[in-house]
Amino acid sequence: MSEYLHRGHTVTDIKYHFVWATKYRYAVLRGEIATRARDIVRQVCEAKEMTIIKGVVSGDHVHVLVSVPPHLAPAQIMQWVKGRSSRRLQQEFSELRRRYWGQHLWARGYFCASAGTVTDDLVKEYLDRHHGRSPDPDFRVEVPE
Repeated sequence: MSEYLHRGHTVTDIKYHFVWATKYRYAVLRGEIATRARDIVRQVCEAKEMTIIKGVVSGDHVHVLVSVPPHLAPAQIMQWVKGRSSRRLQQEFSELRRRYWGQHLWARGYFCASAGTVTDDLVKEYLDRHHGRSPDPDFRVEVPE
C-alpha cells in the first residue's frame, strides 16, 4: 500500500515519472558532474517539498520518480529542476559553459507520466534494471566516474 501525503485537510498520492535529456544528447553527465546533478535535483525537490522515490542519472538523461504535493504542476516542477540544475552546473563546471555557450544544458521538453498509468513497482523495477549498480540504490549515478 502506498504512503499518502497528509497536508491540512488534504490527503494525496500524486507521483510523476520524469525523464529529461541533455541538449543534443551529449553524454556530459559523468563523474563529478553526474554526482553534482543528482545533488542539485535532490536540493530542488526538497525545497519544493517533493520526495524522490527513485532516480537515475545516465550519461545523457535523468529519470526520477517523485511524490509531489497537489499544488505543484509538472511544468512548474520541470521549470525549477531543469532551470536551477542547468544554471548551477554551468556555474560550477567550466567545461559545460564551453560546450553549452547558449546557456542551455538541457534539451527542450521532457517526458512525464503519472505513476497511475503503471504501478510504482514497475517503475522502480525498470529504474533498478536501468544499467549497472551504485552505492546509492535510491538515486544512483550509472556511468563510471
